[in-house]
Amino acid sequence: MVIGNHLVQHKELSLLAIGLGCHLQSLPTGAGADIKTLTARFPEGSTRIAAALRELEAHGYLRRERHRTTTGRIVSRTVSCNQPHPAARREPANTGGCPDRRPTPRSSTASTAPPRRPRPAEQPSAPPEQAPPLHPYRITPDGVGTRTRPAPHPRKALPSVPQPSCTAPALLQQATDLLITLRRRDPRLLLSSPDTAHLAPGVAAWLERDVAPSAVRHALTTDLPDDPLRRPAALLAHRLTAQLPPPPPFKAAPAGPPPPRYDVRNCDGCDRGFRAPKTEDRCRDCRAAAAAA
Repeated sequence: MVIGNHLVQHKELSLLAIGLGCHLQSLPTGAGADIKTLTARFPEGSTRIAAALRELEAHGYLRRERHRTTTGRIVSRTVSCNQPHPAARREPANTGGCPDRRPTPRSSTASTAPPRRPRPAEQPSAPPEQAPPLHPYRITPDGVGTRTRPAPHPRKALPSVPQPSCTAPALLQQATDLLITLRRRDPRLLLSSPDTAHLAPGVAAWLERDVAPSAVRHALTTDLPDDPLRRPAALLAHRLTAQLPPPPPFKAAPAGPPPPRYDVRNCDGCDRGFRAPKTEDRCRDCRAAAAAA
């Protein structure tokens, strides 16, 4: 059997439709050509095979006829056309347009049904819609086709967290270490590097408010939901914001000048170091012993 270049080199048919058309023309008479049989034969699913069959039918390479058997059952026959006429392009499958076809239809049903008589008042149905290409291709300047993939869905942003007034590296590192150890309490709290960097300022805001690391860890890991945590970082961000404690009480500076600070000297009595004005040469204990004597 010879397959024409008009099918193999077709400019509007997809690669799957061209391959399926060549496969149908190579089948013997009476072989199965329905979607169920083709799905069992090839790894492609029923949706892709159905779309390829609609492409072949729209371009005149395929025709489907419905016949009523002697028992009253309606069966469908798939007719593969070797050289469809240009006028049959994009015509429905039940209106003809296939001048050169195989003498015996190919179908998965029995081929003993009598031919259907055409109805004089039968109106042609609307042509089937062209299925969109399942695997779009992009042609590069060097003529090589590459398969394009749809853009991934954007990742939903995490809620904002409190920001500390002090951004010392040591404080942020302590907050990062605390977030890393949360997975020891609950394996579901395994955070990625971007999520950890986003949550670290919120933990630092807690730490600078005189909250112990154990208290922060307890607030973030207590009463977690039993359901699977789809976004653990979002839950932690919500808790850092909603349960943020108030700042510590303000401590006023003492009034008056600061007390004097003396240098360290050695006691002349016991040779022990002490702080005192230069007028004193003995420590407090030696002065008290001398006064008692």
